[in-house]
Amino acid sequence: MDVIEKPTPPISAAYEACRRLQRRHDPTYYLATRRLPADVQPATHALYGWVRTADQIVDGPDRPPTPAARRAALDAWEAELRDALAGGACPNPMVGALVDAGERHDLPLGELGTYMRSMRVDCGPVRIDSWEELATYMDGSAGSVGRIMAPLLGVPERYHADFGTLGQAFQLANFVRDVREDWAMDRIYLPGLADGDLGNGRATPALRAVVAQQIARARALFAAAEPAIAAAPESVRSGIRLACAAYGRILDRADAAGGDVLGRRVGVRLVDLPGILAAVRR
Repeated sequence: MDVIEKPTPPISAAYEACRRLQRRHDPTYYLATRRLPADVQPATHALYGWVRTADQIVDGPDRPPTPAARRAALDAWEAELRDALAGGACPNPMVGALVDAGERHDLPLGELGTYMRSMRVDCGPVRIDSWEELATYMDGSAGSVGRIMAPLLGVPERYHADFGTLGQAFQLANFVRDVREDWAMDRIYLPGLADGDLGNGRATPALRAVVAQQIARARALFAAAEPAIAAAPESVRSGIRLACAAYGRILDRADAAGGDVLGRRVGVRLVDLPGILAAVRR
């Protein structure tokens, strides 16, 4: 059995920067990550750090001011990773950590090209018109990340594609949760919604129906990924199930609100954590 060398101090610091970023921006996912084995946590933080940085280019408060400028920034971020993978310097700690993680765990980082395809969609206003279009977007924005995580978690190769499905389930739950926030950024991801369903701040019958439809689709995606989760090593399964329980709670809240995701906040709250942890233990 090969012995993996410990990261050098600069790389350790880069991983730590990624860990802090994840803890600050996504505490629920961070909690799930902390339930994974210690040897895979740094790589998970690194992957999060890289994709979060790309996400901030299109969503963050300091994002470039125009769609063209945002696309140019995404191009530069992707080129920085590509150059580092080819043996160049890694001045950005997020890039350095991800390159190191990719080498240590033989991760399919080429999937990030698919991820960036979806990020470029977000550079301007978004109106998704069909389930097929949404599925293509989610395959990039989340399916790609799931397929990178699968080998890191030791999932058998025949289930790697199903971890892409699990990523899409997480993404669709987020879209249900974030309808109001996405509308504020001139984005409508859920097909079947029109500007008029969101502009007055009240849940129309059409909005409620579309949300109910997407809740059902998200649950179907979770169910489709269940055999892959069951096939994952026992050491990582509780972390995966914690994430599933947290995202499932979003769907439960949206369902209980009758699809009114404009007037009600349906995200995970601190009060939900005991129930989520209990669901993982069952």
